[in-house]
Amino acid sequence: MSDLAPVLTIDGPGGAGKGTISRLVAERLGWHLLDSGALYRLTALAATKHDVALDDAPAVAAIAETLDVMFLAEDGEPRVLLEGEEATHTIRTEQVGDAASRVAAQPAVREALLKRQRDFRKAPGLVADGRDMGTVVFVDAPLKIFLTASAGERARRRQLQLREAGVDASLSSLLKEIQARDARDMQRSVAPLVPAEDAVELDTTSLTIPEVVDRLTELLAQRGLASDT
Repeated sequence: MSDLAPVLTIDGPGGAGKGTISRLVAERLGWHLLDSGALYRLTALAATKHDVALDDAPAVAAIAETLDVMFLAEDGEPRVLLEGEEATHTIRTEQVGDAASRVAAQPAVREALLKRQRDFRKAPGLVADGRDMGTVVFVDAPLKIFLTASAGERARRRQLQLREAGVDASLSSLLKEIQARDARDMQRSVAPLVPAEDAVELDTTSLTIPEVVDRLTELLAQRGLASDT
């Protein structure tokens, strides 16, 4: 598979910093970006929008196969449209995140989105953010990262994000939601949340965002995949 564009996979639980780190690394390298979590969130949102029960696997998978979505970038800021309507902020709510975790546990939905995710692999390279990027979607990726952080730290980060968006949320409630989602993601029968055997595990609990970005850039440079400048 040497003729394929290189892929950096960044997996890990919610709140570990995958989204921010993936975006910044992709920007530094000039690589493409895959936010696989957004696809699952959009599938869940579309199912809810069309009154499809989240546990109706065949119906949710059909929605995933025909998902009408556009990823845009305006003035450096990412935007997401679902069926032509703004969905950038809606898909980041806790409610949609919980729904996404539920539909992601369904094998038919994961299979429906697999090819769509792999189609993001284009030159000069791809940074793939998710929960099974290194274990299922891009098993041949030359560098796989598993980002993690303590549940308490991840809850604190999420609370700060919500406060910045003008939303008040209880830290204890966020912690319970994160722990429940972790358990569901790690215990699902298909593509459970686990590090790939050849992944580099990185705990971000006490690291700054620039420190993590620099570390990943260094690892890519060590493998001859990108410059560390």
